[in-house]
Amino acid sequence: MRATVIYGPGEVRVEDRPDPAITAPTDAIVRVVRACVCGSDLHPYHSMAPVAEGRTIGHEFIGVVEEVGAAVRQVRPGDFVISPFAWSDNTCAACRDGVQTACRHGGFFSAAQSEAVRVPQADGTLVVTEATADEDLLKSLLTLSDVYLTGYHAAFVGRVGPGKTVTVVGDGAVGLSAVLAARQLSAERIILMGRHTERTDLGREFGATDVVAERGAEGVERVLELTAGEGSHVVLEAVGHLPAFEQCLGVVRPGGVISRVGVPQFETAPVGFGGLFGRNITLNGGPAPVRAYLEQTIPKVLDGTINPGRVFDRVMTLEEAPQAYAAMDSRAALKVMLTP
Repeated sequence: MRATVIYGPGEVRVEDRPDPAITAPTDAIVRVVRACVCGSDLHPYHSMAPVAEGRTIGHEFIGVVEEVGAAVRQVRPGDFVISPFAWSDNTCAACRDGVQTACRHGGFFSAAQSEAVRVPQADGTLVVTEATADEDLLKSLLTLSDVYLTGYHAAFVGRVGPGKTVTVVGDGAVGLSAVLAARQLSAERIILMGRHTERTDLGREFGATDVVAERGAEGVERVLELTAGEGSHVVLEAVGHLPAFEQCLGVVRPGGVISRVGVPQFETAPVGFGGLFGRNITLNGGPAPVRAYLEQTIPKVLDGTINPGRVFDRVMTLEEAPQAYAAMDSRAALKVMLTP
């Protein structure tokens, strides 16, 4: 099969790789119908240690089941499915608690930008929905593999709700998804911190009431001005770098919540008395347990209540994956959908 392979910083190729095969009775093989490049894929694109043999990449996909293992009961060949970016049995204690990304039998996909994917724990992972040829609908269904539900997870665990002022830090696809999710959860005011007009314009359409283009101390000051010096009840961080977290600290009000879903590129941050502790700030977030939210969200996509697929502003073929990475890295594209 053809698959996207990364060899080191800036070096992405599309190559022939062995077809995936059933290796456990709980596996399924899914033919990829649509995949995409994630903002988190740009982290290894910038900084991974070079590897001579390369490694496959990608974790967001929808497709059609082609083969199942002997123990698979919930999906069958021919089913159109959405796959979370992490596989899980959906029965262990962590899964029952709604934290499928911590499943004791789970893991994370890393070969989805390809023609086919082996899905471990297929019964617990894959969710069947109706097949469609509608490109706009395919885009929105693909966002349920990760990006929209990652934004939703930030808002949900951040306790967004009526009467709340929410600040979203980051105008990438996850940040815009967080804006849409905050609106779905009835936030009263949504401040989007971003400086790319074509993105923040979409953020306004998704529900942002204010846009702050300034960064750092100037950005913090502007949010405080907008909130009469009080700051935001909830801050959703969708970047993953320390300056973004520090910006969150500056705009959250005492007793508020910072919810992080940007994959952190740092291990230490201000959490002591002068950071989180002294102001009774809650720190929440983490890898989104997409599987926990899928069944409740699919109908909202199918009936048009939400259209998160608008974050895709470019469609390219799988063979063009190297160009897709370059386009997203240069911010020429917000998010690229790949068609195998």
